[in-house]
Amino acid sequence: MAADSEPESEVFEITDFTTASEWERFISKVEEVLNDWKLIGNSLGKPLEKGVFTSGTWEEKSDEISFADFKFSVTHHYLVQESTDKEGKDEVPEDVIPQSMQDLLCMNNDFPPRAHCLVRWYGLREFVVIAPAANSDAVLSESKCNLLLSSVSIALGNTGCQVPLFVQIHHKWRRMYVGECQGPGVRTDFEMVHLRKVPNQYTHLSGLLDIFKSKIGCPLTPLPPVNIAIRFTYVLQDWQQYFWPQQPPDIDALVGGEVGGLEFGKLPFGACEDPISELHLATTWPHLTEGIVVDNDVYSDLDPMQAPHWSVRVRKADNPQCLLGDFVTEFFKICRRKESTDEILGRSTFEEEGREIADITHALSKLTEPAPVPIHKLSVSNMVHTAKKKIRKHRGVEESPLNNDVLNTILLFLFPDAASEKPLDGTSSTDNSNPPLESEEYNLYNQFKSAPSDSLTYKLALCLCMINFYHGGLKGVAHLWQEFVLEMRFRWENNFLIPGLASGPPDLRCCLLHQKLQMLNCCIERKKARDEGRKTSPSDNVTNTYSGDAGKSGDQLGPDNLRETDKDKGEVGKSWDSWSDSEEEFFECLSDTEELKGNGQESGKKGGPKEMASLKPEGRLHQHGKLTLLHNGEPLYIPVTQEPAPMTEDLLEEQSEVLAKLGTSAEGAHLRARMQSACLLSDMESFKAANPGCFLEDFVRWYSPRDYIEEEVVDEKGNMVLKGELSARMKIPSNMWVEAWETAKPIPARRQRRLFDDTREAEKVLHYLAVQKPADLARHLLPCVIHAAVLKVKEEESLESISSVKKIIKQIISHSSKVLHFPNPEDKKLEEIIHQITNVEAIIARARSLKAKFGTEKCEQEEEKEDLERFVSCLLEHPEVLVVGAGRGHAGTIIHKLFVNAQRLTESSDEAATMTPAEEELKRMGPPEEKRQNLAADFPPPAGRELILRTAVPRPAPYSRALPQRMYSVLTKEDFRLAGAFSSDTSFF
Repeated sequence: MAADSEPESEVFEITDFTTASEWERFISKVEEVLNDWKLIGNSLGKPLEKGVFTSGTWEEKSDEISFADFKFSVTHHYLVQESTDKEGKDEVPEDVIPQSMQDLLCMNNDFPPRAHCLVRWYGLREFVVIAPAANSDAVLSESKCNLLLSSVSIALGNTGCQVPLFVQIHHKWRRMYVGECQGPGVRTDFEMVHLRKVPNQYTHLSGLLDIFKSKIGCPLTPLPPVNIAIRFTYVLQDWQQYFWPQQPPDIDALVGGEVGGLEFGKLPFGACEDPISELHLATTWPHLTEGIVVDNDVYSDLDPMQAPHWSVRVRKADNPQCLLGDFVTEFFKICRRKESTDEILGRSTFEEEGREIADITHALSKLTEPAPVPIHKLSVSNMVHTAKKKIRKHRGVEESPLNNDVLNTILLFLFPDAASEKPLDGTSSTDNSNPPLESEEYNLYNQFKSAPSDSLTYKLALCLCMINFYHGGLKGVAHLWQEFVLEMRFRWENNFLIPGLASGPPDLRCCLLHQKLQMLNCCIERKKARDEGRKTSPSDNVTNTYSGDAGKSGDQLGPDNLRETDKDKGEVGKSWDSWSDSEEEFFECLSDTEELKGNGQESGKKGGPKEMASLKPEGRLHQHGKLTLLHNGEPLYIPVTQEPAPMTEDLLEEQSEVLAKLGTSAEGAHLRARMQSACLLSDMESFKAANPGCFLEDFVRWYSPRDYIEEEVVDEKGNMVLKGELSARMKIPSNMWVEAWETAKPIPARRQRRLFDDTREAEKVLHYLAVQKPADLARHLLPCVIHAAVLKVKEEESLESISSVKKIIKQIISHSSKVLHFPNPEDKKLEEIIHQITNVEAIIARARSLKAKFGTEKCEQEEEKEDLERFVSCLLEHPEVLVVGAGRGHAGTIIHKLFVNAQRLTESSDEAATMTPAEEELKRMGPPEEKRQNLAADFPPPAGRELILRTAVPRPAPYSRALPQRMYSVLTKEDFRLAGAFSSDTSFF
């Protein structure tokens, strides 16, 4: 056993000193990253230009490394610059100090308004930071800090990297960094002090100079002069002397007069609170040398009014409450509600003492059924009043979400024709209030799929938006919608056209709700024309002047007039109002059907055009130029035809689904063709009735001229004659056109079965409107609301003319047009659009706030006004703006006054309160010292003091090279930081 265990123990005692420790692995990973990023050797860039830290582009690269199981992120921050490789690397002297050490003394970019903290503290254009990867992790113990720093030092030495390398220590919020930069025979150590309480001796320049000198420890007795840059920042928070011009809207006023007041159809605009919370004035002394200026605990020369440079930045209020943004956001919230109108308003509106009346969508069927109740009781106006009584009965008058005044005002706004005794026949509102039809603003609805800005749908969206915000919220929305649906039914029943809608078929570029309302208008138009036709035609056989029976009177009607309508209505002159019908269209009279059997069908069976020629022509619109029928030489007449049925996009979708489901079989294809040829068949029947004795060739010459090919041929006598024949597609056996022609009977349009059943379609639309939940309604109308908000923002921006806002508005429009064209846009994308609109509103509100504070409107001189406006627009667009002329310039004088007024408000001494203006002036005119102290009192104590001390001295021995030394100090109310970069010559040390 002993023998066995001996060799084992010998092996156990062998120690392999070649294996790398975790520390060595960590160093090699750092070196690997530096090599990958090609940060090896010296690369000198151009000297830094003024302001390049703010105006230039900063980029960063990141990687992750670990020390044992502790993860670090390594980040390379650098200012993008033109490469200087052309000059050749050979020309760079070997002993030149690294670029970053030269940058320590550069004065062109002191106190950059927006930069990484290390850039502000050390003026570096390039550096690498190693920090704990997780935000919660921190390197707290001193030994770990030293271990990391030594790792950095070894990695820099091994690779020859001349970019400063920093390690973040302590908690992230403290922003504590230590680092090193190495070059040929030189090294810079970056050190930092961070305290909460400031030692008194370091609150002024003389104390900080003492620290700097002792830290350098320069062996030379007359020390080279120290360059000093100082910046004091003063904060103005008290805007009390300037009221915020935006008044909150008067909720009780229906039509507002004050700023921010509201009218129906107009959106509110502006911030409810001042969107500018603070003004920061930075007074800078960029180039001072030690001895020129005195600043100690007893006395200071640093008077802000005497500072050569003034710059200003404004602090924006975090998410100021903006009226337009709130308005749209609140409306968008309705989209997420699940309740139906009935659930919101209580019991069903049309219930009656435990017995339900049939659904209002069946109201029309009541007219055709025998009823014990007199017909006039079922009139819709009656129904509306009954409905209102029921609503009040169930809810109680005081519970009604909208009071009568508000409701009546809205309904009059939506339906201006209701104000006159007789509703207008016109379909759209007065043209002079509309924007030009081809203007970009007007056509924005195409891009947003909303509705034209003068349409009823658009106005309805704005009214619902306003009611949701000011008059009853969701209940108010449900109530108004209910009233709106009742109004639609009333108009359908009584043949009153809906105002604010363009005539014609539904515009598929608009939102579905707008299309539905246009569809209802089409139905009302058809019904109205039919009813008027019935009034003017006492007997069944006689039709009115515009009826299709224009056989002989076609020419008497005035061919010019008719041709015009033909052109207006399209190629084939299909005009629904050029024919009107009696009740035959609903219930075909016996005489009519017999007549059809008598002549039409028989002639169809015989198929002889001679028999058809003996028929009496019916339903002629007018003669078709000089064209004649091919077989009997009679003039060819264009018939009065039925217009194809108008369709909304959901109906088109349904139809395409049905057609797609028929499949590709022969039977399915035939059925599909029959469904699609309903309109063609109707036109053929009209054509046959208007042109007795016609053939398919005659119909094709009118309906599809391309399918009738004419050629010049030489006849037997040798004359050139035109010979025509049908195209190849028309000659295909069992062609759909031939089939349809054979089945078509000579029936004028007025006696045909309707292609468009307006009664059924109207009832479908009314039912669709009645079942819409407020959430569905909000979804339909949101594009209109966004459209209105964009127009409002554009209108307000045009008053201010802010270039950056113009760009953002263009982005919003392109973004919205992409999002809103989809049927169900994602909520997240809609929220983004609303957020963008709110941002623009806040920027415009800021511009107005600044203009009010700087009094741009009060300037008497045009030049001063332009300068101030330019200054205000720069404040909005740039992080920090230089004040031309510092405290003596026009803007500087205004800023000084702002501070003086704020100081006067905060002074609590009785002397200040009781002092007369004359005494104050005398006091100001006192001795220079006293005057200076008073001026200093115009400003509060600085909220922040920043100092940069620089010099170049030999360290550590008198014979070493003179190298850059720099110390940055910042002192605020609760924070004191010293960031030093001290260089030393390592050639002999």
